[in-house]
Amino acid sequence: MAEPTPAVTRQSLAAAALRVLERDGLAGLSMRKVAAEVGVRAASLYWHVRNKEELLDLLNDALIADAEIPPREGSWREQFLEYGRRHRALLLARRDAAKVVAGRLAPGPHTLAVLEDQLDRLRAAGFGDADAAMASYLLSAYVQGFVLQEQSPLSAAEAAGASRGEAARAAGETFRTLPGDTYPNLVALADDLTDPDMNTRFEFGLQRLADGLAALLPQGGTASGGPS
Repeated sequence: MAEPTPAVTRQSLAAAALRVLERDGLAGLSMRKVAAEVGVRAASLYWHVRNKEELLDLLNDALIADAEIPPREGSWREQFLEYGRRHRALLLARRDAAKVVAGRLAPGPHTLAVLEDQLDRLRAAGFGDADAAMASYLLSAYVQGFVLQEQSPLSAAEAAGASRGEAARAAGETFRTLPGDTYPNLVALADDLTDPDMNTRFEFGLQRLADGLAALLPQGGTASGGPS
C-alpha cells in the first residue's frame, strides 16, 4: 500500500524553507529542496506558492516570527534602541537571514504584528504619522544593511579563512604605512578606522539614528518620555 502524500500547508513550507536555509544558505534554497524537505514533489508546492519569490515571502515572515518584542518600559528612545538591537540579534541568529529580509516587505502575520507595535510606540511618543512610518523603515534599513556588511568578508584574507579581527588589523597596517603626505587622514585615523568592534560600530550608528529622530519631536513634548 502506497504511503499517503504528506499534507502540505503554507506553514509547513515556511518551516521547511527555514531548515533548508539553515543547512544550505540562501544560495542553496530551491523549490525542489523545500519540496523534498516536506516529502512531496516540487510541483505540489505550486498549489501554495506560485514561485520562489512567494516562498521567500513566507520565509521572511517565518524569520520574523522569532522576533522578541521589547518591553514597553522607559522612554521612546530606549525602546527604539532596544528594537534595533533585538532585530540585529535576530538576523545574526540564523544563516543568511539578513539576505532574506533586506528590502522585503511581505505583510505576513508576524511582520504585521511587529510593524503595528513599532508604529504604535512611535505615534504615542509624539511622532507624526509620516515620521513614524519613516522612522520604522529607517530602523529596519539600518539594521539589515549593517548585518549584511557585518556578514560580508572584509577582504580576500577573511574570505580565505582569516578572522575578521585579523583582516581589520591587516587593513589598519596598510593605512599606517601609506605615504603620509598623500594620505594624511588615513594614516592618522588608521586605528579609529579599524579598531572598533562591530558592536561598537552598530551602537554608534543606532544612537545617531535616535539623535536625528529626536529632533522631529516637539520641544517640551515627549522627547524624553513616550509610552510606558
